[in-house]
Amino acid sequence: MNKAIVLLSGGLDSFVALDIAYKKYNVVLALTFDYGQKAFNEEYLASKCIAEKYNIEHKIIKLDFLKEITKNSLTDENQTNFNELKSVWVPNRNGLFLNIAACFCDSFDIDYIVFGANKEEGRDFSDNKKEYNEISNEYFMYSTMKHPKVVAPCCDMNKIDLVNYMIDNNLSFELIKSCYENIENTGKKHCKNCMSCKLLYNAIKNSKKPDLIEEIF
Repeated sequence: MNKAIVLLSGGLDSFVALDIAYKKYNVVLALTFDYGQKAFNEEYLASKCIAEKYNIEHKIIKLDFLKEITKNSLTDENQTNFNELKSVWVPNRNGLFLNIAACFCDSFDIDYIVFGANKEEGRDFSDNKKEYNEISNEYFMYSTMKHPKVVAPCCDMNKIDLVNYMIDNNLSFELIKSCYENIENTGKKHCKNCMSCKLLYNAIKNSKKPDLIEEIF
């Protein structure tokens, strides 16, 4: 089996992408990025548990400079608007993550980079579109010797599809953290109010098991 590296945030999208990839590739490494996001501690714990479930090496990559140049609700304690694109946009985040993953591919002979881009978020976030994957593959032909391929197993799936995939494959919703807010000390699992939570809430509500809402929120 060809080797793969997975970008793992600990959320719904990256968990499903990992599970799909695990059945097709030899997933040898999961990368989680700390760019100063308020929810990092919970994202880290979720990613760590998911990586352990699949017995995959897990590395944390610190990107302190991103917080320094980014003023939005994900990183700034004084901003709390999580429901507008501008308020949750981190400059070239996926581009940076993929390029860092490509460095590992070049150094450790890894064939594929897997990340959780999906159709629903692709409507608002341009770096979740299929075209972005294709362009990334083109520039890795020049910037690496290994020429890894970017794959997004969820690119044709919306959030309802992702939730139903987890249900059909008996994946634990207790493992995921798909919330932008830092809710570490609130006793809640997800805040229900941020953009990411609203998408997840709506997906579960319209899924095969809408009662899962009580488990997640």
